[in-house]
Amino acid sequence: MEGRYLQQFKKGSLEMILLCLIGRGETYGYEIISALNRQAGVLGYAKEGTVYPLLYRLQRAGLIGCRLAPAPANGGARKYYSLTAQGRQVLGELIGFWADYQNCVNGFIEAYRETEDLG
Repeated sequence: MEGRYLQQFKKGSLEMILLCLIGRGETYGYEIISALNRQAGVLGYAKEGTVYPLLYRLQRAGLIGCRLAPAPANGGARKYYSLTAQGRQVLGELIGFWADYQNCVNGFIEAYRETEDLG
């Protein structure tokens, strides 16, 4: 399969996945990227250049908030992300849509497979 179709498909769900990860509890960028790479093998390797722009976009949209705190290892600062009330609402809507979307797509796949079995 051509990579561009897979990439486009993955892009559409990554924001929802990030909201789910952040919704589990306050977290920071490296932790988010590590969780993506651990849990979401089908997405491929998560890169900073993909994740951080999405985090900034979610923050600008008011779906996540962030706070700076001292980084324990190097004395610098670390950004911790958390869901806002609006983010929780939007995530709930996305999860509901995803369930409906999944059922719809599965219906098309099942119908295709049935016709494939007849042929």
